[in-house]
Amino acid sequence: MCLIVLGWQAHPDFPLLVAANRDEYFARPTAFAARWPDSPQVIGGIDLEAGGTWMGVTESGRFAAVTNVREPGVSKGHRSRGELTRSFLQSDVSAEEYIAQLNMGDFSGFNLFVSDGCSLYYASNRHAQAQKLSPGIYGVSNHLLDTPWPKLVKARQAFASALPGLPDESAFFDLLADRERVDDDRLPNTGVSLAWERLLSSVFVASENYGTRASTVLQQKTDGSLRVHERSFGPNGVLLQSSVISTAV
Repeated sequence: MCLIVLGWQAHPDFPLLVAANRDEYFARPTAFAARWPDSPQVIGGIDLEAGGTWMGVTESGRFAAVTNVREPGVSKGHRSRGELTRSFLQSDVSAEEYIAQLNMGDFSGFNLFVSDGCSLYYASNRHAQAQKLSPGIYGVSNHLLDTPWPKLVKARQAFASALPGLPDESAFFDLLADRERVDDDRLPNTGVSLAWERLLSSVFVASENYGTRASTVLQQKTDGSLRVHERSFGPNGVLLQSSVISTAV
């Protein structure tokens, strides 16, 4: 997943709200968001190549999401980053305990959010210290937390503007669908070619072989009930499927 914006205790009725795009090669096999066959309390997509997930939530309120750090030429870790989220969602340890026991060097560069419902933590193996996050709005793409890349700044502003309209989620999907690319003079320099920097500069990435494969809006209410709405896409941003999974307390 390449863009996550979330509100943690930023709305009185929705303690956790997430709007996220997962960007990946279309050739990588993927299962759409659903209850996991081996862990039906978990709702999320599955990376069928490595077995992990980019984002998931449980009926008990556990949440995890991960993005990669864009660092071309750096040696890869020997474990999939999707294990970070899967392992947390299938465990019962606190977010703080989970972060503390991670072997950070086993993985390629990552950004990780984990919440046990009581606290939300951010960790990265490209940042010195994990952070317990205070109530607020946060965002991450493929660098560190709240790095002011133009698309992330834009997405966070749109997210904040959309909060008063809840439970209507249309404005969150509007921000995730934004295909406007950034002018060359505002592009970040992340070590990839100019053509790739241009392609990746939009919130929604669309091309033939690589792009946004899932846009997800997750709503958790104060009573613990959940709504996960995922829109899945194929090459060039063609909509393939829209699904909603809800739980009641």
